[in-house]
Amino acid sequence: MLSRVANSMYWMARYIERAENLSRYIEVTLNVILDQPDAADRQWKPLILATGDALDFYQRYNRPDAQQVIHFLTFDPDYSNSIKSCLTQARENARTIRETISSEAWEQINEFYHWLNGSQQQTMSLDQLSDFYQRARLHSHLFNGILDATMSHGEGWHFFNLGRLIERADQTSRILDVKYFSLLPKLDDVGTTIDDLQWSAVLRSVSGFEVYRKRYRAITVPRVVEFLILEREFPRAILFSLDGANRSLHAITGSPLGIFRNVPEQRLGQLLANLAYADVRQIISRGLHEFADELQVKLNEVDEAIFDEFFALRSSAPLPVQYQLSHQ
Repeated sequence: MLSRVANSMYWMARYIERAENLSRYIEVTLNVILDQPDAADRQWKPLILATGDALDFYQRYNRPDAQQVIHFLTFDPDYSNSIKSCLTQARENARTIRETISSEAWEQINEFYHWLNGSQQQTMSLDQLSDFYQRARLHSHLFNGILDATMSHGEGWHFFNLGRLIERADQTSRILDVKYFSLLPKLDDVGTTIDDLQWSAVLRSVSGFEVYRKRYRAITVPRVVEFLILEREFPRAILFSLDGANRSLHAITGSPLGIFRNVPEQRLGQLLANLAYADVRQIISRGLHEFADELQVKLNEVDEAIFDEFFALRSSAPLPVQYQLSHQ
């Protein structure tokens, strides 16, 4: 497969996943505000902090209130990670590989793009905003579902799946960071009803509330953290996502699972093995923010290695076959 096509598949998936997760962040914040209207003012700043783009925000906006944060994260064409910008870049990637994806997938991403560009923040009430983000999430689900159902699951699809799942793992870590920053102003809230509401919101932000409650009745911090990071069967858990990404990476290269022949296989395998043997008590005692920060750095290293191995126009000498610390 041409590196240009592989690169476009990979980044089209990442941008769609990023746009969906931004919708999830904002939708959940809106729901938390409905439960805690007196705390509305302090619910928006954590979203900016979790994106890692606070400097970009404060260069062009006065304060992190509802209107400015929603515009920055959703409609701002000058912010490269806004939903609008992500969708524009995803559509551009799709346009360059129209011969690779199905016409149905192209039509769906076009519909998503035109619907978003026809929406105006200023005309929406709180309830309409909530509906808007639900619909954005639905558009993303439709695109992923159509592409999964209409594209051959060969090399191109595996690049798509690799990008989708690496982005998903990164975004789940950022959702945990949102909770960390939310707690900072009032540590006395830990273990209270307010704390339960916030952790419930975190679970809802990854569509995991019902699944979690079927497995565990009570909401406790260690169980929620373990569920979101180390769960092997929940599709938005970090370990599940990286395991799927690793399988797609090995399907692309042809290397058997459990060994590595190039840098991305080595880095992703090491990260996966560390998570597979991680203990939730150690993660919490060390600090969720520190864990999320370190994970995001390692995911960036995996992304850089994927670029060098598959997308950069230069050859790389294969590494000797070595065994990973497999989690399997």
